[in-house]
Amino acid sequence: MKRLSGLLTCLLALPGLAQGVPLSLPEEKAAAKAIGAPLLISHVRFLAHDLLEGRAPGTRGDALAQAYIASQFEGLGLKPAGTGGSYLQPFELVGLEGHPETMTFRAASGRIELKFREDFIAVSGVQASPVVLKDSELVFVGYGITAPEYQWDDFKGMDLQGKTLLILNSDPAENPHLFAGRSRLWYGRWDYKYLQAAKVGAAGAILLHTTPSAGYSWRVVQSSWTGEQFELPASGAPRLQVKAWATEDATRRLVRLGGQELEALVAAAQTREFRPVPLGVKVSTRFANQVRRRPTANVLGLLPGSDPALAGEAVLYTAHHDHLGMKADVRPGEDAIYNGAVDNASGVAEMLAVARAFQALPKPPRRSVLFAAVAAEEQGLLGSEFLAGHLPFPADRVAANINIDGANINGRTKDVTVIGLGKSNLDALITALAGAQGRGVKGDQLGDRGFFYRSDQFSFAKRGIPAAYFSSGMDFVGRPEGWGLRQRETWEGQHYHQPSDELRPEWDWSGAVEDTQLYFLLGAHVARAPELPRWNPGDEFEAPRREALKRAK
Repeated sequence: MKRLSGLLTCLLALPGLAQGVPLSLPEEKAAAKAIGAPLLISHVRFLAHDLLEGRAPGTRGDALAQAYIASQFEGLGLKPAGTGGSYLQPFELVGLEGHPETMTFRAASGRIELKFREDFIAVSGVQASPVVLKDSELVFVGYGITAPEYQWDDFKGMDLQGKTLLILNSDPAENPHLFAGRSRLWYGRWDYKYLQAAKVGAAGAILLHTTPSAGYSWRVVQSSWTGEQFELPASGAPRLQVKAWATEDATRRLVRLGGQELEALVAAAQTREFRPVPLGVKVSTRFANQVRRRPTANVLGLLPGSDPALAGEAVLYTAHHDHLGMKADVRPGEDAIYNGAVDNASGVAEMLAVARAFQALPKPPRRSVLFAAVAAEEQGLLGSEFLAGHLPFPADRVAANINIDGANINGRTKDVTVIGLGKSNLDALITALAGAQGRGVKGDQLGDRGFFYRSDQFSFAKRGIPAAYFSSGMDFVGRPEGWGLRQRETWEGQHYHQPSDELRPEWDWSGAVEDTQLYFLLGAHVARAPELPRWNPGDEFEAPRREALKRAK
C-alpha cells in the first residue's frame, strides 16, 4: 500500500498528468520495443573500434564518429539541425600541448623539486607559449570557495595577484548544514577551483589530489590531464598560467617546506573562520606550449513536432561522442587506444536507439525532439557548452535536457539512480515511469563524486534548462547485496579512462535496454505534456530559468 500511495503522489506531481495526460501511451510502449541489445551493441562496436583511435577531438577518429552518427540520423529520417543545412555544428577548439618536467619550490628551509607524472601533473592555463611561473608565492586557500549563500569565503579579501594557490579538492563535508554535506556541489569540482583562482588574479593553482576527494585515482589524472588538452577559444576572462594537480604525499612535503603540517591546514579549512595561509614558499616552472587550432563538431538531428503550437519547443537528448584518443608514451606491446566503449560509445548508442523508438511512433510527438551527439566532453564539457550558447531553439523553449553518459553493462537492476534527485519535477515522472518497470528510484548513491556537475547536462542547467541525468542503480537482479557497488568500484579502478574500456562479449545488456526504454518514455511524455518541466523552488538553477522565461515574454 505504501508503494502504491507513493506512486500516486508522484503521478499527481507530474507536469500535465493532473489534467488527465496518461503516463505512457500504448503506441509509446510499442515503440519502446524497438530498443534491443543487438542495436546497442552494433553502435558501440563501431564507435569503440580501434580504427577510430579513441575519438580524440580534432582527429580522424573524431571526424569518423561524427560521420557515422550523422549517417545514422539521416537513415532514421531526422532533419539536419546543424550549420548550413547539415547535421554538423562545427566549432573550433584550441589544443594545448606541453608539460613541465619539474616544478621547483624554494623556502628558507630548503628546496624541493617535484617530478612530472609521479608527483604532479600540470597543464597550461593560457593559449600561448611559453608558460612561466617564476618565484610565485605559494598560498594555501583551503577549498578556494566563495559562496555567499553559505556565508563562506576562503579568500577573505587577501591580495592573491600573481600568487600560486594550493587548494583542497571537493567541498567541506563534515557539517550537514553547510553546502550539501557529503554530496558534492559544483564548488567541489576542479573547474570551479581553477575558475575562482583566476578570478582572484592568481598566476597558478595546484589541487591536492586524493582518491576520495576526486572520486578517481591518480592514474585517471595521469591519463586525462596529459597529452594535448583542449579549450574553447579564449574569451578575455582572467586566466591562470598553470593549472596543476599534486599527490597527497607531494603536497605534504610542500607544506612542511613552509613549516606547516597538512593535517592541521586541512582541519583549519573546515570552518567559515579559515583565512588563507602564506607558506613562505616560492614556486617556479617554465615550459614550452604548443598551440594548435583543431576543428570538431556536435552532430544534431531533429524530429520536428507535430503540434504547430508546440513544435517550436524541444526535448533535447545529449550524449558525448568523444574520448581520450591515444597514449603518447607506449611501451612495446601495450594497448595505446582509449576506446571509450562505456564512456561514451554506449551513451551514443542508447541515444541513437531512443531516436529509432521515436521514429517507430505512428506520428511525432507534439513537441520537437532534438538529438545532439556533443564533442569534447572529456575536455571540460566543451561541446555542450558551445551547443548551449548556439541552440537551434531559444533556451526558454527547450523543455528539458535528457543526458546519457555511460550504459549499464552488468544486467538488470531493481533500482534507478537519479543524479541530482530533488532538483526538478522531472523526478516525479522518472519515479512513476521506473515504477511501471518495477523499479524504485534512489538519489545519487555516490554523492561525494559530484556527478551532476561532471557531465553535459550541467552546461544546459546553468542556462536554466531542466535536466534529467540517471542510470541503472546498484541493486542487481539475482545478485547479492553490495555486488553492484563492487562492480562499479572495480570498473572505475581498472577501466575508467583507461585503454581497457573496450567492448566485451561477456557484458549483459539487459539493464541497458531497460534504461534506454526509460530514456525514451521520459522524453516522449515531456514531448506531449501541456506544461514545461520546472526546477524545484529554491534550486540553484531556478533563477536562470526564471530569467530566461522573463526575457522571452
